[in-house]
Amino acid sequence: MFILGLKFDTGLLMKKLLTGCLILSGSLGFAQNKQDSVKRLKEVVIQPYFSVQPLIRATGTIGLIGQETLDRQPGSSLVSAVNTVAGVRMEERSPGSYRLSVRGSLLRSPFGVRNIKIYLDDFPLTDAGGNSYLNALDASGTSQLQILKGPHGSIYGANSGGVILIQPNGEAADTNYVAVKAEGGSFGSFRENVVLNQQIGNYGLNITQAYQRSDGYRDHSEMDRKYFQALQKWDYSKNKALKVLLFYSDLHYNTPGGLTAAQYELSPKLSRPAAGASKGAIEQQAGIYSKTIYGGVSHNWRISESFKHVISVFSSYTDFKNPFISNYEKRREFSLGLRTYVEYGKGTQNIDWKIDAGLESMKTSTDFDNFDNNFGRPAAVQALDELNASANFAFVHFSIDLHKKLLLELSGSANLYGYDYARLAPVTVAKKTYDFDVQLMPRVALSYLLTPRTSLRASVSKGYSPPTRDEVRASDHVINVDLQPEYGWNYETGIRYISKDNRLFADVNGFYYNLKSAIVRRLNENDAEFFINAGGTRQWGLESTIAYWVLPEKDFGLLRGLQLKSAYTLSHFKFDNYTDRSDDFSGNDLTGVPKNMIISSADILLPKGIYLFMQHNYTSSIPLNDANTAYAKKYDLVQAKIGWKNLHLGKVPVEIYAGADNLLNQKYSLGNDLNAFGGRYFNAAATRNFYGGMLVRL
Repeated sequence: MFILGLKFDTGLLMKKLLTGCLILSGSLGFAQNKQDSVKRLKEVVIQPYFSVQPLIRATGTIGLIGQETLDRQPGSSLVSAVNTVAGVRMEERSPGSYRLSVRGSLLRSPFGVRNIKIYLDDFPLTDAGGNSYLNALDASGTSQLQILKGPHGSIYGANSGGVILIQPNGEAADTNYVAVKAEGGSFGSFRENVVLNQQIGNYGLNITQAYQRSDGYRDHSEMDRKYFQALQKWDYSKNKALKVLLFYSDLHYNTPGGLTAAQYELSPKLSRPAAGASKGAIEQQAGIYSKTIYGGVSHNWRISESFKHVISVFSSYTDFKNPFISNYEKRREFSLGLRTYVEYGKGTQNIDWKIDAGLESMKTSTDFDNFDNNFGRPAAVQALDELNASANFAFVHFSIDLHKKLLLELSGSANLYGYDYARLAPVTVAKKTYDFDVQLMPRVALSYLLTPRTSLRASVSKGYSPPTRDEVRASDHVINVDLQPEYGWNYETGIRYISKDNRLFADVNGFYYNLKSAIVRRLNENDAEFFINAGGTRQWGLESTIAYWVLPEKDFGLLRGLQLKSAYTLSHFKFDNYTDRSDDFSGNDLTGVPKNMIISSADILLPKGIYLFMQHNYTSSIPLNDANTAYAKKYDLVQAKIGWKNLHLGKVPVEIYAGADNLLNQKYSLGNDLNAFGGRYFNAAATRNFYGGMLVRL
């Protein structure tokens, strides 16, 4: 790698940097003898299955992204923060266009998020059609993410990949403040956000406003998003609480389109050019225009010390427009749903147990209107369809804790999914209904405290994911009633260690997931997508996470704190019994999944609130088609951020910061178009870029 004409070995560079930090911490930190000034590290707690519990007791493999991690990463998106979690990969084909995968294939996600269930606080962000508008959210409105890896459908409904629980601003805060942040950077990027948090007695209010724009690295990759979010909490009696969540998002981003290998090597900034009768991305003004309003109300009633009831109602409306190369699509989507459960629990000196039982019901109605795209304007009608998706499941979750050492969880759900559809044009087709068979999704899991600081865990769970609305009715405009759900069994085990002083955290787990009838994306000669069921996959994986405070945070010395982190992912994922027409892909590497990913970082704290953060991301080569005849090259990403917190403008506290991404100026594609027709796989990511900003907190 070359920086300013000098050659560097990336691994050696990072090794020397971290080694130097270790030596520095030893010479400057431990020589001091002021233990009373060292800040106590808090125990990490989570809430994956209704109740708060220490992370070390969790029966599942959980990735936690807290506010400190979010603050250290670039604030323009969640991509860098999410990719710090082993087993998770988030991609950005162009600014605003996200894809997310937990332990598996991106084949189902030409854009967006599928086969993963997402909740925003108490409310499902994933609609009944299986789609999650994750890119509607602004990163500034999020304070924490919990990523439950592997199938957890027993209490969260159908999913074959995992569950993401997003905690919005204001959920945990109980202080009064106003924070204003502004940031600018390379390629015309700018973002600002304002957060207001007020606690008045038993009433809490958090309001987040954000605006973001970027010209993008590539031609025709501009984006902008206007965002507003409000969370209100009212403990209106001793045992009753009401919560209201609302957000509005107005998102637009252009889609430059995929490039062939030759185009990518010659001019990676290029948008997709015209080819033959097919117009280019700029000519067709290809892009996404999406306006979403979402609201939810939740009520929590603690009926007695042992018994409580929670009920949530929620609704959303999305106005979606997508001028594309071959057509212009308009969608109007309305969702309405309810989630409720009761909990009963008892505890003695040696045994604690509780049971949760409930249901979730949702319906999403979608109007699809497709037209010819006449240079960014809708023209002649191609197809008009109405599709209503319904998602209903009942669940039960039982846990018993024996002697505060052995935690056993038994849970399951009965899932009923279906849809009805009608075609209005070009030929009228009367409404038809299609319901999938009821699917039972059990989960058995346990964790055992081998020592007070070491736990072992194991689980067996079933994954199940029906085809989404956009797979049943893909961009080829065919209602595919033959597409079947994917399903499979997941087996995993792991060990977790947290040192007595909470300085060292280590988590290692292995899993095997045998997925059947895997849903795979295809493109036809007109670039229209459609989906088929592949034979299945065999997914062996290993994930490890380690975080160590080499020097705990303290109030004296030149080096005030040093934390090192590393996350490693090994994905040995293969197709199993997969034949497409005359092609046999059995035994091939799973498309879109790198075999190895290593994310390492160093967080250095200095006097006067100065901090330095460095991170290295190694991603191995990625198969781009099922035949494994095309690969994206491996890459190394290095990013850094430096900031100064304890500044003041008069009496107003101010933080300033500056950062850089892709310091090694790597050429890489962060979001490949898999199985792309004509070999248009590549969406080039930004070259070396910089940003800087200021945060004022009142």
